[in-house]
Amino acid sequence: MQPELQHDTQTYGEYYAAVDLGSNSFHMVVVHVVNGSVQIIGKVKQKVRLAAGLDEDMALDEVSMERGWQCLQTFSERLQDIPPSNIKVVATATLRLATNAHVFIKRAEEILKHKLDVISGEEEARQIYLGVAYTSANQGNTLVIDIGGASTEIIIGNDMQPIHLKSLDMGCVTFMERYFPGGIITLENFNAAKLAAHALLDDVADTFLCFDWHNCLGASGTPQAITEILVAQGISDAIRLDYLSNLEKQCVECGNIDALNIIGLEDNRKAIFPSGLAILISLFEKLNIKEMNISGGALREGLIYGMLDNIQENDRRAQTLNQAIARYHIDKSHADAVRGLAVNLCHQLCSQQNICHLDTEAVLGAAATLHEIGLHIEYKKYHEHGTYILTHIDLPGFTRLQRAAIRDLVAHHRTKFAGDVFVHYHDDVKPMLEGLLRILRIAVVLCLRRQNKHIPEVRLTVSGSHWTLEFPDGWLKSHPLINAEMANEVWLQHRAGWELSCK
Repeated sequence: MQPELQHDTQTYGEYYAAVDLGSNSFHMVVVHVVNGSVQIIGKVKQKVRLAAGLDEDMALDEVSMERGWQCLQTFSERLQDIPPSNIKVVATATLRLATNAHVFIKRAEEILKHKLDVISGEEEARQIYLGVAYTSANQGNTLVIDIGGASTEIIIGNDMQPIHLKSLDMGCVTFMERYFPGGIITLENFNAAKLAAHALLDDVADTFLCFDWHNCLGASGTPQAITEILVAQGISDAIRLDYLSNLEKQCVECGNIDALNIIGLEDNRKAIFPSGLAILISLFEKLNIKEMNISGGALREGLIYGMLDNIQENDRRAQTLNQAIARYHIDKSHADAVRGLAVNLCHQLCSQQNICHLDTEAVLGAAATLHEIGLHIEYKKYHEHGTYILTHIDLPGFTRLQRAAIRDLVAHHRTKFAGDVFVHYHDDVKPMLEGLLRILRIAVVLCLRRQNKHIPEVRLTVSGSHWTLEFPDGWLKSHPLINAEMANEVWLQHRAGWELSCK
């Protein structure tokens, strides 16, 4: 008689879900938390355009409510497998405004078998900021903007703490219905939408301008769509006002939503793109925004992390890098050595040239830590394998532009390279990235023996594109292998148009 099989009923980690019933889209995100690591295992998004169903009396029509209920039917099956205490369901602007919201809410709660909270604009702004803060580590005060379907949230915060926040009744769905009737796109329509947005911002702009903020992050929606357009068009840069103005011209030239044909703009974003663009342009103009990056999270992530009190104090960037080290079997001791030398050289560079920004040290440190991530596959082309991996994994704590910079530094940290590897980046960023690449390549060569005792104290002197590395007396001569590799690196940098000498 065979022994009875023992079934392992132990479960590993916990599952959490957040559902956001927005004015344009309904979202659900499901995460698995294991040993403090938050892994997104499911995301569902459906365009419901609930706000489009509001009539002049602010009542939702039956058709729009039915669209919402059908969407929730698909969400409800997934939620059945998650403990009710680990689920948050919230609704935002449209259900705050709708006079018959109770009708929709009653049926929605029956479908989901879970309580639905209609949160205030201020609470929505707070949760958005927390979602951004948990996923996008930034130094100093940060301005966060989220353009929704019926409201726009503006928040100033520092690290995990929102300082000042505002929710305004302007959104890409409501503005589309109001200022671009019938999908007609004209300069007059754009100007009317921007004028309305300016009027709403007039009462709050001065307060936000009083804060000395260092970073601006856009949370999902229109900023995400614009970033995708920039990427599709080969532009590695933050969002800037001149890009937005150019997109406005392209929209006007198309004349109608049905004819809207912009490279990188997804079909499901077209209907609300002009109105969201008009709002974003107004925000840039009224708040004097120079550039905006995309955050890694928003309202849903704020709800999720709000349920995870034990994770709130973790350093998101450090956690991201530690998880990558473990997942891809990176030699941490060697990565730390390369990082230490690279950061030291970076400090010397930044003290001599005014080119350092974009959170310079964090970007270089991450690239140095992850430069051997491709060894997980094989040695010969490990920098190319690393590029592929970094193209397709998320790096919570780093913005999209920072992730692109980290990827490109890893891509070119060894073997021959061209001097124009950062041609797709903005002119404001290129000099810094070129400097960081030179530093990373030098650090990798000098840490070749993978023993800290062989890493020298190096002095860097910078004169334009000509760099001089000064080593302790006799050091290069007593390390012939590294001396030969440095000679090769001098030649490779010369071929790229950069002069490097060692003494």
